[in-house]
Amino acid sequence: MKKDSNKDKVCFILEGGALRGLYTAGILDALYANNINIDCIFGVSAGALFGVNYFSNQPGRGLNYNLKYCNDKRYISVRSLILTGNVVNKRFAYYKVSKKLFPFDQDAFVKTNKPFYAVATNVETGKAEYFKINRPLDEMEKLRATSAMPLLSRIVNIDGKKYLDGAVADSIPIKKALEMGYKKIVVVLTQPKGFVKEELSEKQLKKVNKRYKKYPKFIETSINRPKEYNETLKFIEKMENDKEIFVFRPKRSININPVKKERSDLQAAYDLGYKEAFDRLKDLKKYLK
Repeated sequence: MKKDSNKDKVCFILEGGALRGLYTAGILDALYANNINIDCIFGVSAGALFGVNYFSNQPGRGLNYNLKYCNDKRYISVRSLILTGNVVNKRFAYYKVSKKLFPFDQDAFVKTNKPFYAVATNVETGKAEYFKINRPLDEMEKLRATSAMPLLSRIVNIDGKKYLDGAVADSIPIKKALEMGYKKIVVVLTQPKGFVKEELSEKQLKKVNKRYKKYPKFIETSINRPKEYNETLKFIEKMENDKEIFVFRPKRSININPVKKERSDLQAAYDLGYKEAFDRLKDLKKYLK
């Protein structure tokens, strides 16, 4: 795809953040209700898992299956981590929910025919890779890879390569979108303004070094992540101030423990995003014009 062909297209960049991603789901559902056109999506971790529902025309899906199964031990739990090595259960959360319990409409996604990228971190190189997702149900391992949280997930193997959470190498892929020629960019963050990512604690560093000692480049990327993340936030804020991009971010911190969670907290995160999108709809439309 030529860069020039993307300059007038609308690109959304969706940050991850585990269940904070329900804020993003709220944003997207409100925009869907108002027929906001999106031509391309870059999703990172939870941003990818919630973002696919926009192109499959399934507003509410992300919220509903999380409300129903958030406290189900088969979904996200310490039990799953102990038994399978993945805090988010592979078989239930990714496959059973998507194919049987809350079926993902792959045909609608394919019919939309718009580029959707899921970002994953190559564990051996420490670099970000950008998977173009064409058929999500058939490429579920790529969606698992983008959301496979370090220390809480097993490494995901795809075509002989090893991957973990895309947020490690590229939490907010705005520079990738610019590199591809997108000029109309909407960024959905899941942390409030002023947030600063702290360096790994000594305890965290020991765990990362022990768990990934065979992958020194991944360790290096993990250590550098806070610096890269904070610099990206500054870059985004400058572009936002210059009115080159449009940014959604929660007005308050969203703190949801992925293991000990309340349905009311999930609903509140979603409602926060939904209201934010409606409150700023006029400004967004003005930017997109």
